[in-house]
Amino acid sequence: MTKFRLKLTALFVIMIGFSVLAAGLLMGNSYQKNHQAALREHMIRELHVLNAAAPWPDKGSEADQSTYLQQQAQRFKEIAGMRVTYIRLDGKVMGDSDHDPITMDNHLKREEVQQALASGTGSSIRQSSTLQQNMLYVAITVKSDTNSAEKGIIRLAMSLGDVEGSLNKMWMALIFGLFLLFAVAGVVSYRVALSVTRPLERMTSAAKRMANMDYAIRVPEGGRDEVGELARALNAMSGSLQEQLDEIRQNGTRLQSVLDNMTSGVVMIAPDGRITLYNREAETLLGSTVRERVGRSYAEIRQHFELVGLIRDVLENPVPVHEELTVYYPEERLLEIHIVPMTMNGDDKQGLLLVLQDVSAIRRLERMRSEFVANVSHELKTPVAAVKGFAETLLSGAMNDPETARSFLTIIQDESDRLNRLIGDILELSKIESRRSTLQFSPIDLPVFLGRMSELLAAEAAKKDIVLDVQTEEGLFLEADEDRLGQIIMNLMQNGINYTPEGGRVKVRAEIVVADDGEDENVRITVSDTGIGIPKKDMPRIFERFYRVDKARSRSSGGTGLGLSIVKHLTELHHGTIRVESTVGVGSQFILELPLIQP
Repeated sequence: MTKFRLKLTALFVIMIGFSVLAAGLLMGNSYQKNHQAALREHMIRELHVLNAAAPWPDKGSEADQSTYLQQQAQRFKEIAGMRVTYIRLDGKVMGDSDHDPITMDNHLKREEVQQALASGTGSSIRQSSTLQQNMLYVAITVKSDTNSAEKGIIRLAMSLGDVEGSLNKMWMALIFGLFLLFAVAGVVSYRVALSVTRPLERMTSAAKRMANMDYAIRVPEGGRDEVGELARALNAMSGSLQEQLDEIRQNGTRLQSVLDNMTSGVVMIAPDGRITLYNREAETLLGSTVRERVGRSYAEIRQHFELVGLIRDVLENPVPVHEELTVYYPEERLLEIHIVPMTMNGDDKQGLLLVLQDVSAIRRLERMRSEFVANVSHELKTPVAAVKGFAETLLSGAMNDPETARSFLTIIQDESDRLNRLIGDILELSKIESRRSTLQFSPIDLPVFLGRMSELLAAEAAKKDIVLDVQTEEGLFLEADEDRLGQIIMNLMQNGINYTPEGGRVKVRAEIVVADDGEDENVRITVSDTGIGIPKKDMPRIFERFYRVDKARSRSSGGTGLGLSIVKHLTELHHGTIRVESTVGVGSQFILELPLIQP
């Protein structure tokens, strides 16, 4: 903007300078012409006075006339201070105040003489060869008093040195004034240019900041002129852009928040294969960060060969694809993948949008549901088949044998009880899983509560000569649902009795432990036995429905395979955790941790 300001200042100075110079030249030329014209008129009047005071002689010889005219010329020179020359009509000089007429050339061809002969008066300006300065010559024709015939020409000559000196002084004053005016014009022009360019500088600076997406800048609006209008328009544009940018940022923030909180992974791939979008869930599912993926080719996802191949195929043949792939990094997952070709940024070529969904849990639940239906069908079919088979046998004639009939009826009764327990456990588990089972929390005296559980199972333990050992601190209370907690403890203790050989031990111990957060306290109830133990491969599935480690022993003990699943769900309803530790042939222990006070 400094260059523009200097250019504008120079333009103003040049324009003013040329204007003043032209005016000075015009004024000087006009002054010179007017002065010369006034001087010419004055000299014409002087010539008429001279002719009236000393008229051209009518009589006498040529020599006498020349002598008379020479004397008059010299006398008038002394009076007026101007050179006087008397010229005959044929151009011969008859008298001159400065020179001897005999020595002077014929003046017929002189410009002022020619004009005087033609119109009565004449004038010219030329340089005098004798005085070496410009002279103004004025001539008039004189006529005879008797017959009005032209007798000759009287010429006055006056030096223009004084006039030229005056003009030179005027030109010097004009030049000095011009320089002074240039200086004043330069200062004024610079101030004017500054007043014009300063708002433009502010606007330029504001425009540059707007180009850098700083739309909060505003410029002073000034007056009502065009610059002020431009400033107001620039501020209005800045405000509009600021509002639009804020809206875009809010939309971008909302979109980024949506993408980051989606439970599906979203990956966007440009037509050239570069990854342009990679949300947080995609990081989790594919095991790489946004920084590692965005801006790079999809082919660099080397951990997922099948996925890269699928993307390559869709890029080559852009049609929507829906697949399920198993990935093994960062962990084994089953991913449901939707790949949709999409146009990006108006490009003719199509990029891809990938939506990744972890369906491992869904498929596991579907498998569990299928297995549950199959297990329920199998578990229900077994006692029903037994009841039906023995009933048919009795109807076929076994009723006639009292001992056989009694044995079959006992089996039918046992299978009916087992079927009743199975149906009861299924209904109970369904109620717990659907959250339709409301818990009623109340303080429970654990020593009394665990003692009562031990008494209920004492007869069953005594049949196998199993010792029930309950250890707990006196005065230990726990906030829980008493009935549901009884179900948990009863299931764990019954499992211990069922899977412990005769003469073994089932131990229940309750104690206070510090929670994982280091602040709250939990109650840890450990139920351990000296039974057959659980193989390591069965440990992850021990809490699944209908899963049995020893199916033969479970059936013989009357178990339904749902007890530990019920225990796990009831524990979670109490905001607690349960885990198992076991060694084959040594025994198992189930470790139950519940909050001392329910949240």
